[in-house]
Amino acid sequence: METGRHGEIDIRVEPAVLVGVQLGGKDNDFRASLEELRALAETAGVRVVGILEQRRAAPRGKTYIGKGKVEELAAMCRELDAKVVIFDNELAPTQLAELEKSLSIKVIDRSELILDIFANRATTKQAQLQVEIAQLEYTAPRLRAMWSHLGQVTGGAPVGVGTRGPGEQQLEIDRRIVKAKLDRLRRELAEIEARRSREVRQRRDEHFTAALVGYTNAGKSSLFNRLTRGGAYAADKLFATLGTRVEQWNLGGGNAALLSDTVGFVQRLPHHLVASFRATLEDAIESHVILVVLDVADLSAPMQYRTVSNVLDEIGATAQPRILLLNKVDRLPETWLPEDGPDRRLEEWLARVPDAMPVSAVTGEGLDALAERVLSLMKGDVRPCVLSMPLSDGRAIDFVEKRVPVSDRRWTDGRVELSVEIGRRQLEQLLAGGARLTVDGLPPHEALRTLWPEPARPAPARPRPHDSFAVGE
Repeated sequence: METGRHGEIDIRVEPAVLVGVQLGGKDNDFRASLEELRALAETAGVRVVGILEQRRAAPRGKTYIGKGKVEELAAMCRELDAKVVIFDNELAPTQLAELEKSLSIKVIDRSELILDIFANRATTKQAQLQVEIAQLEYTAPRLRAMWSHLGQVTGGAPVGVGTRGPGEQQLEIDRRIVKAKLDRLRRELAEIEARRSREVRQRRDEHFTAALVGYTNAGKSSLFNRLTRGGAYAADKLFATLGTRVEQWNLGGGNAALLSDTVGFVQRLPHHLVASFRATLEDAIESHVILVVLDVADLSAPMQYRTVSNVLDEIGATAQPRILLLNKVDRLPETWLPEDGPDRRLEEWLARVPDAMPVSAVTGEGLDALAERVLSLMKGDVRPCVLSMPLSDGRAIDFVEKRVPVSDRRWTDGRVELSVEIGRRQLEQLLAGGARLTVDGLPPHEALRTLWPEPARPAPARPRPHDSFAVGE
């Protein structure tokens, strides 16, 4: 199947010109998006040699940018010997084809660049399948534009209504091939995701789980390695993590949670990837608490926080508490210019999000306080009660002795009675582990309803005004 210049994308060693078109909106958001495009390009290995910008009320239908800008872009590419043009905006298939025709070099958009990076970074079978599906979904509607040779195949006749030559037949064959491959890949992925969903739910039932989420390169993997025994790949580049890694996090007092490190977010992530990677983010959706990691030293932090919050809402991770971690506080002085006045970013964030926690994966600042806070969430509301268990249930007795304050012990008739102060989630964890016990003489599930009556359901939360959030803007 021929796919023109988009069939095999190898942009990793090519000089590139970036193009950004501002269609209204805030100027600083536009600048942040262009800087992110540069970082994405560099992550892919592209050498950025020039940037072209334009402000427009609306995109030009044929080439997205104006006719004069196309000519300016062509001259820039010739002068800088650029081999690829990367648009920050998503282009239609016909716009890609027309631009390539006018510029005589390869043109891709932001979505295709991100797909290329994901394809190079995917290591697990699940991630590879998700990326391949996303690439095929992206490519399928672009097949006609990519078959630029159709007119030649049909004897030079114009390609359009009424054209039924070998090329048109081949186009239909290609579409059927893509559809069949998509169906097969989706079946394979569904099997993997079903197995993974069972594993995630089982972990949640048996353990207290926390998920690190955040913008790409916010420092999630560095925090993960600091809080656990490590093993996550951490690097100063976008999308260093594409899979999810889970390790035990020691919270103190014999208590531990399972911590997961997840794929990072970016602005305008291709919707095919949001859908494909929803399963990868299932650890966040199903976790007991979400730790939102924000690079507070990044001048684009407000935009990044909005993006992460909106994506979490979009994938349905709304039932559990979120803790905002203001990471990289050790770098704050390095990213602020003296002429901008005193650096009050940390104070502004804490004023906006009072329960946010300043932390540093490098120095360890704030990590002990974070562990205490997560431990408090893990225990839940603590209640005094008497647990009665058979002496033969050594595992359950060991759990209580190591993780729960015990004020009194009594042994009678092959059982032990422990006077404790225990949290609801700790008791639930005991039951999930198969403990055979009574609580204040009651069966455990009846005791749960008695000691921790369900509160009245609150009214559905109104959407948070993420778009109005502004710190340092």
